Amino acid sequence: MKQICVVGVGYVGLVTAACFADLGNRVVALDVDEKRVENLKKGIMPIYEPGLEELVKRNVKGGRLIFTTSYADAMKGAEYAFIAVGTPSGGDGNADLQYVQAAAESIAKNMTTPLIIINKSTVPIGTGDWVADIVKKAQPGPIEFAVVSCPEFLREGSAIADFMSPHRNVIGSLDKDAANKVAQLHLPLRAPIVITDLRTAEMIKYASNAFLATKISFINELADLCELVGADVKEVATGMGYDARIGRYFLDAGLGWGGSCFPKDVQALAFMAKEMGLNPRILNDVMEVNYDRRSAVSKHVEKMLGGNLKGKTIGLLGLAFKENTDDMRDAPSVDISNALIAEGANVRGYDPVARETAAPLMPAVEIFDDIYEMVAGCDALIVVTPWNEFKQLDLDKVKDLMKTPAVYDGRNMYDPARMREMGFTYKAVGR
Repeated sequence: MKQICVVGVGYVGLVTAACFADLGNRVVALDVDEKRVENLKKGIMPIYEPGLEELVKRNVKGGRLIFTTSYADAMKGAEYAFIAVGTPSGGDGNADLQYVQAAAESIAKNMTTPLIIINKSTVPIGTGDWVADIVKKAQPGPIEFAVVSCPEFLREGSAIADFMSPHRNVIGSLDKDAANKVAQLHLPLRAPIVITDLRTAEMIKYASNAFLATKISFINELADLCELVGADVKEVATGMGYDARIGRYFLDAGLGWGGSCFPKDVQALAFMAKEMGLNPRILNDVMEVNYDRRSAVSKHVEKMLGGNLKGKTIGLLGLAFKENTDDMRDAPSVDISNALIAEGANVRGYDPVARETAAPLMPAVEIFDDIYEMVAGCDALIVVTPWNEFKQLDLDKVKDLMKTPAVYDGRNMYDPARMREMGFTYKAVGR
């Protein structure tokens, strides 16, 4: 049993803490947000993630997972300290490292024994060296420590499975012994382990996310061409995906990417390139193509409804940026609803789990608890989030409830031929 401290119980930190506890370690999870910590002690989760509530409660009950706001308590006997705090995008596109700095300083002031400090947050290249300098300066007295980069690759909606069955674990450090100890910590996961230097590990995270974002933007740009030449982008993606050099994952045309990672990571990588005197043309285009997807939706719906949205009622199927999460960070639904409202439309929304997180961001959108109540009287529906629940909708009932049966399928969930046979005015992406 290892003694682990995890600083930050947001998305990454909470999943990391719960999973390491489930592997038999003693984990103290720390956060400066007192209300969040008190709620976690009561079993109230700050986020929605399938299976997380059960995992947390089981390990709290087993005494392997403890929550605190005290660095002194969290650092007592700790062998490893994970920094898993937020690194939001700054105004210029660079990552804001104020929370990383605060965590590093507090760890330094409260550590009493040799420690391996592991950065789990997504940070600019060179942050590991910067953290080491912060810790040295903030220590009351010299205590041996090492800094390791171990970036996370968790997908919201499948984070526990991603942690427990990762494609790889990346470990970067200038201290070979520390890197090997962190590798040992991850051995129970039985996944490939890549050991490298600090800066390379930090770059692997950014490069991975930027490449995945590029795949999505590429297939979305291709979708526009498919519509014009009469090809089906879903079949194109399937045909491409059989090539092992390309792969099928992240080739689903739709409304583009959002969330907490892709937007800020692509922007941060582009910022770093500019800082080094480079012109990140591909990264800039990846971002531009992505946001073009959102601005085009209202125009498509307007055309479907005869060229005018004023006074029309539009329903959004899904609000979260992706399925199986309540995360509204950079969600396409926000931009889409704003564009529709600007054209004079009345906008409604439904999401299985993101209603509470969506409401403050969409004050002019009427959010419903029942999907069929939301559909009733709508002039058009837009499929925004590909929840499984939407695949099994009673489409006959939907058609009868709508004022005019028009559907813009932003996630290609339905079969175009069947939708048209049923009497829907239907438009999909790239088909």
